[in-house]
Amino acid sequence: MSVPRLSPSQASPLSCPRRGTARSAALRAVVALALLGSATLTACSSGDSDDAPDVLRVLAGSEVKDLEPMLQRSGVKVKISYTGTLDGAEQVAGGGADGSYDAIWFSSNRYLSLIDGARARLSTETRIMSSPVLLGLKTAKVKELGWEGRPVSWEQIATAAREGRFTFGMTNPASSNSGFSALVGVAAALSDAGEALSGEQVAAVTPRLKEFFSAQRLTSGSSGWLADAYTREGKVDGIVNYESVLLGVQGLTLVYPSDGVVTADYPLTLLASAKPEKKELYGKLAAWLRTPDTQRQIMTSTHRRPAVPEVRPGPEFGSAPLLELPFPNRRTAADGLITAYLDEVRVPAQALFVLDTSGSMEGDRIEALRHALVTLTGADTSASGAFSRFRNRENVVMIPFNDSAGQPQSFALPDQNPQPVLDQIRSYAENLRAGGGTAIFDGLRTAYEQAPKASRDHYTSIVLMTDGENTNGISYDEFAAFQRTLPEAQRQIRTFVVLFGDSDVEEMKKIATLTGGAVFDARSGSLAAAFKEIRGYQ
Repeated sequence: MSVPRLSPSQASPLSCPRRGTARSAALRAVVALALLGSATLTACSSGDSDDAPDVLRVLAGSEVKDLEPMLQRSGVKVKISYTGTLDGAEQVAGGGADGSYDAIWFSSNRYLSLIDGARARLSTETRIMSSPVLLGLKTAKVKELGWEGRPVSWEQIATAAREGRFTFGMTNPASSNSGFSALVGVAAALSDAGEALSGEQVAAVTPRLKEFFSAQRLTSGSSGWLADAYTREGKVDGIVNYESVLLGVQGLTLVYPSDGVVTADYPLTLLASAKPEKKELYGKLAAWLRTPDTQRQIMTSTHRRPAVPEVRPGPEFGSAPLLELPFPNRRTAADGLITAYLDEVRVPAQALFVLDTSGSMEGDRIEALRHALVTLTGADTSASGAFSRFRNRENVVMIPFNDSAGQPQSFALPDQNPQPVLDQIRSYAENLRAGGGTAIFDGLRTAYEQAPKASRDHYTSIVLMTDGENTNGISYDEFAAFQRTLPEAQRQIRTFVVLFGDSDVEEMKKIATLTGGAVFDARSGSLAAAFKEIRGYQ
């Protein structure tokens, strides 16, 4: 595969091995894991105890899922549990990981280190690999912009975005480190910050960020899902993502901004609470991961840069040095940047919720649904919960269904002071009642009919939650035929399906595939957690 790139000092086509089906499968595994929430996978035998003295328990971000097969050869039994970056950071900083895990492995510890008390929870950090966050654009678009063979700055990229000369996708910075790193990098570059961004600088640069992100047309809660959606649909001109991911997407030119990047360094980190025997396991694993042979394998199989000087980066990474942009050194500045993105900068969301209120939802299930919706009104005061609430400028539409589709109820959150509308949504959720049959596809059809009523300036998605099989109204085949008759803009609206109770799994998967959405499984977990995770995709 020929991978062109634009570096700070040169731009030339370079050859690198094409990623085959193994790498694609690894990416799909990461995506599947992210969509199912926190899960546990292990290099141990099924009979091993969770806290056996010869097992290293690691809390990790899904970004390192593609390294799991390699760990089988490390000589260390490793049990990995996956979680979101923000959720994991809060868990570690609050002491929730102590006793349950021996080490953590996220793409970066930068946000974690900003939380009060977090540093005291950490011991040794070992950098394993690295990958900068970059812009990848279709090669034809790079030529059209006149950037081929020239250094390009974030300033130039922002100008082209403001003028509507290209569109792109990026992960939600409240859900994914690649999106957060990109947001930090763009803000630092556009503010000319020679040092860590302050709260005042965040406020000052927000109008320019709004211009930059006016070109964003695709969002995601996962770096892998973003790349997969781009590859499958190609509706935008490029994506912002890890270099390692971009190198696996055909037809992209990688743009290395001349004014700097933010790089993920994947530190394997021992927790201060780890027992002595676990510290020994950590040391053995970290040392193995940094051996030249392992580093070469990481570079070849994942396209991440090596962390040891004995291993030279491959030609796919180019030869120009990368300038690292400053990262906020206060949590208030980092959180303020994410909040500004969600409330002021990004294209606002329109979220339609198609909600099963049939008789089978009676009891604990309808109560779980009420709780999940109330959580999104701000009841969850954790950082990840606060970021996942319904945002300023967002349109929220509730469509209940039982024997038939109910009356859609719309809530428009204002630019400022959204609390009165959030209270209205909370009241609506608390008054949901169960009864009747299950007209899943009548409800979904109503959502697609309702969607065009939104402003073109909103990013529209649908969430379908049901606990059973369709018993009333139109069938899946009838809905699919209806969906195919819609104008292209409506057909492109994604449906994110939440499995709950006795959902028809295969039929729900068909809906997600038909609409370009995804499936989230809340059958054995929390419905509120599934709704919270979906917010990263809206």
